[in-house]
Amino acid sequence: MSAHESLAANLAAADSLVLILPDGTTIATKTSIKPEGITSDDITDLVNRASTIVSLNEVPLCTYHILQRTASLVISSVGTSFEHIAAHVPSYSILEFVPPSSPFQSEPFFISIADFWGLIYIFFTKYDTQENIPILIPRSLENHAQLRSYVLRSGLGRTALSPSASKEELFLSRAAFWQGAGTLGYHTRGWLPAGAESTLNAHASFPAVQSFTRTPLVITSHPLRPPKPKRGEVVYRRYCPTVKQVLELIYFDIGNEGSISPHLQAFHNWQNNGRVDKWWNEAGTMEKHKEYIQSMLDDPAVLPLMMSWDGELMGYTEIVWVKENHVAAYVPNGAKDWDRGVHVIMGEEKFRGSVRAKAWFSSLHHYCFLVEPRTTRLIGEPRTDHAAVLKLLNNTNVHIQATVDFPYKRSFLACLPRERYFKL
Repeated sequence: MSAHESLAANLAAADSLVLILPDGTTIATKTSIKPEGITSDDITDLVNRASTIVSLNEVPLCTYHILQRTASLVISSVGTSFEHIAAHVPSYSILEFVPPSSPFQSEPFFISIADFWGLIYIFFTKYDTQENIPILIPRSLENHAQLRSYVLRSGLGRTALSPSASKEELFLSRAAFWQGAGTLGYHTRGWLPAGAESTLNAHASFPAVQSFTRTPLVITSHPLRPPKPKRGEVVYRRYCPTVKQVLELIYFDIGNEGSISPHLQAFHNWQNNGRVDKWWNEAGTMEKHKEYIQSMLDDPAVLPLMMSWDGELMGYTEIVWVKENHVAAYVPNGAKDWDRGVHVIMGEEKFRGSVRAKAWFSSLHHYCFLVEPRTTRLIGEPRTDHAAVLKLLNNTNVHIQATVDFPYKRSFLACLPRERYFKL
């Protein structure tokens, strides 16, 4: 094998990717690079010769390649003297996809909206640092007009504003994609299950109706909160490439009277682990923990969830509405109606580690922002001496806003704005 052939083979192997979509469909890429005629070790030249086949459950969907030209999405300078000299705006290679075998194949070339979303998922996993991805939807595609309309109407992408720009190119938006654009209302492959059995995720936001909470720790007015999911219902599912496993968030199933559910047994075991008890201070009997969980299930402001990797329970989280939580009194300028907070237990020792922690913690944030579009920030209050959590906050772009003293602990007030999450 020549040096050029070896380089091409290594690049192709590095460019391959396998993802599991939330509905269990496997989508994969396989890249081939033809090094013929290359007289230098120019990696760019080799990459430009790449052709990538995308398959769904091992059935070829399409082939895409990188065009020789680039495009940039110029917005704010359109119509000004800076329009044609906006060098600070990133320019990205254009991706064009064609039929999986040949542009001259006899069968019609068709990609469903659900499959097209999977293709976009591949793009934003492979090119995860790009603000946008310019693509060309080929006119040879039988449903070219439908897919173009889908991208524009769902907000997944846009055309360039500049009069001199090509109107054929669409710019897919990374921020819009991770906010769930093009999922609910279009297909059932998104991270938030939306099938007939789902009780949590509607196509429209829950209406804003005033409600009121009065407890020994909280007195406040706030919007009425939506009903809880069914016990044991999966509310979020995502394959995390960094650990090559599927993360699920499952509404807590406390079990029937007189029985101990797997969720409750795991929660009980974790709370009696010295490492967990150091921070939660909830060690005790099964009866104590059952009463605790029941109070969370009964509280309309708390969503108690179990977390699992490939179906194996690994942790517990409480997602709270901050305005009905005692932390609201400590938030500078006050808590907003749709602010949410996250409390977590990493229960199973074998699932600890910074890579996994970043995956599930970022996914919790993703769920909060997806399930309620009006949530503009997440608020946390970790203890100032919890080094592992502080490291995790730093690794997931959560910033420390203040230091507060609760009656029982000193905490940092941590904040993650929606815009910061989807941009970084």
